[in-house]
Amino acid sequence: MYSTLISAPQLQNLMASQQPLLVFDCSFELMQPAAGDAQYLDQHIAGAVRANLDRHLSAHGEPDAASGGRHPLPAREHFASWLGSIGLRPDMQAVVYDRQGANYCGRLWWLLKWVGHEAVAVLDGGLQAWVAIGGAVESGAGEERSAGTYPLGSPMATLTSTDTVLRHLGQSGQTIVDARGAPRFRGEVEPLDPVAGHIPGALNRPFGDNLDANGLFKSANVLKTEFERLLAGRDPSTVVHHCGSGVSAVPNLIAMEVAGLGRTALYAGSWSDWCSDPSRPVAQS
Repeated sequence: MYSTLISAPQLQNLMASQQPLLVFDCSFELMQPAAGDAQYLDQHIAGAVRANLDRHLSAHGEPDAASGGRHPLPAREHFASWLGSIGLRPDMQAVVYDRQGANYCGRLWWLLKWVGHEAVAVLDGGLQAWVAIGGAVESGAGEERSAGTYPLGSPMATLTSTDTVLRHLGQSGQTIVDARGAPRFRGEVEPLDPVAGHIPGALNRPFGDNLDANGLFKSANVLKTEFERLLAGRDPSTVVHHCGSGVSAVPNLIAMEVAGLGRTALYAGSWSDWCSDPSRPVAQS
């Protein structure tokens, strides 16, 4: 079972073994929401199912959304219903990928853990790594899959609410890690949300820092060293990850797990939810 990362050669071997497997293409472009679908239609891993951030991995307009923010989490029951509709079963290995440096596929990785599906891994290096080894690709809409029912399991991921973050603000039992770029963290620019800055006391770890020059996750030892330097003696188990809307925070969560620092929590509402209430404190610089 693969539960964090899977390499392109490992995925190729898994496909050849004919073990139960479902691959998801999560490609997305935040400023051009239709682009991910076009990318999938142009080229995707053979047999991959489309998973769109807006349509499948968020709960826009649903009254029972599980978080706030620009990309609210779908209710667990709604998400499990979609999983059943595309044919995922609990006995399957799931593999998720994108073309954007694991920026978007991590959301599906986390959601699957949240509904109790531990056997899910991010394709290290994304579609680019797959194409580089000559992995099978195809174009078009993909084949229809037989629908079924996906049974909800116990959550294997921790979701933190805005109220919880606020209640524990400044306490030693909570360490907030912000995955946005440094200029946004410092409040110098804010292209998406109405308020610039960050949650007071947060540490900054841009999600792209987890990848090397080849677009692969850095080694476990390197990631461990970098996160320990960032935490500066703070307990890794107290970490709560966030970003702008709870999507690009997940690569940090994955990287900490790869580094052997445990599975940490996600504040899915993130900055977009936090700054929606002017009574909540904001820090800059």
